[in-house]
Amino acid sequence: MKRFLKAGLVLALIGTGVVSQAATELVIATVNNGHMIEMQKLTPFFEKANPDIKLKWVTLEEGTLRQRVTTDIATKGGQFDVMTIGLYETPIWSKKGWLKPIATDAAYDVDDLLPAIRDGLSNEGKLYAAPFYGESSMLMYRKDLADKVGVKFSEQPTWAQVKEFADKANDPKAGVYGMCLRGKPGWGDNMAFLTTLVNTNGGQWFDMQWKPQIDTKAWKDAIGFYVDLMKKDGPPGASANSFNENLALFNEGKCAAWVDATIAASFISDPKQSKVADKVAFAQAPTAVTPKGANWLWSWNLAIPASSTKDEAAQKFIKWATSKDYIALVAKETGWASVPTGTRKSTYANPEFQKVAKFAAAEKKAIDSANLTDSTLPKSPYAGVQYAAIPEFQAIGVAVGQQMSAALSGKVTVDQALKTSQTAAEREMKKAGYYK
Repeated sequence: MKRFLKAGLVLALIGTGVVSQAATELVIATVNNGHMIEMQKLTPFFEKANPDIKLKWVTLEEGTLRQRVTTDIATKGGQFDVMTIGLYETPIWSKKGWLKPIATDAAYDVDDLLPAIRDGLSNEGKLYAAPFYGESSMLMYRKDLADKVGVKFSEQPTWAQVKEFADKANDPKAGVYGMCLRGKPGWGDNMAFLTTLVNTNGGQWFDMQWKPQIDTKAWKDAIGFYVDLMKKDGPPGASANSFNENLALFNEGKCAAWVDATIAASFISDPKQSKVADKVAFAQAPTAVTPKGANWLWSWNLAIPASSTKDEAAQKFIKWATSKDYIALVAKETGWASVPTGTRKSTYANPEFQKVAKFAAAEKKAIDSANLTDSTLPKSPYAGVQYAAIPEFQAIGVAVGQQMSAALSGKVTVDQALKTSQTAAEREMKKAGYYK
């Protein structure tokens, strides 16, 4: 009898709406960059349209994010339903069967995605991560200071020209430093920039036999130039600075020039964030010996780990967050200057975006010109511009990044840093069986 009373009570509660099906909770791991923070603010729009799905955000520093998601996916930990991953991880993880394909439809319009980004996220014709924003790297500089010291940049300047400008514009007493560049150690921090500098000086990470090429003339030229430039014209404590630190310095008017991610352009030209928004100009990443690999290619993407049991909800969220409609929503809520860029042709074709984004043409040109499979002067066996798309690269990039940061801070010489890096890279590659 009690059983029937309980059943009747449950039915009555359902009838009054007291009992409802629990919403699916999606746990999303993401990076604490400006566009990702904006996406979190827009969560209510998604949840209102999808009342059966609740979003839970885990926001982390770039290095921490990489460690957490790599560990989770490799061990099938199942902590996250959606992961923010890079152009580096996507091809490696999709080949290992660690990611679910993105189920796109006609409305999503895969053909609208920029080819360089889309190709980097695809494996055997299937998309394994959807790009939230994409980027290359370029030169961002103070046009007012360039005019003042009589320097005029071409569309693609040389590093010698950039150094000349940095030397002339450097004025620490006035709180202006000639050059801001990444110094914080990490394969995605200082080594992202430094690999492009090595590339354009004619260097590479590995030759066709997978032997590391770090203790070579090209690397010595690149790192020697970098250390000298930053010691002379960089801000104090540059060995601890990465993207966010340099962005803050530039927005405060403390950098005459900065070579970094194109995504920064929307922030430094936004008067709400930048004190020098009306004084900035843009050019392609500087070159030295060759234009090959002078500018990187990257995207932050949303992917579903194979271990996720919430595939349907995850697919819905990813399609929403990387769609044309999402870009239109950001434009409506915060203006076209704030939309995530580097992913869709339609964004760059939009007259409203072109009106506010004076960096748009330079950014798109940089992304379109980057080539994941041909980024070094000597032939290389790996894909990637500012990284080598092999699992071992993370450990090697971290170890080398620490040495380069030590050279910048004066703890070791450039020669010592390169020799130590070469030894560490050789040990890692031999251990992994690439060569004897």
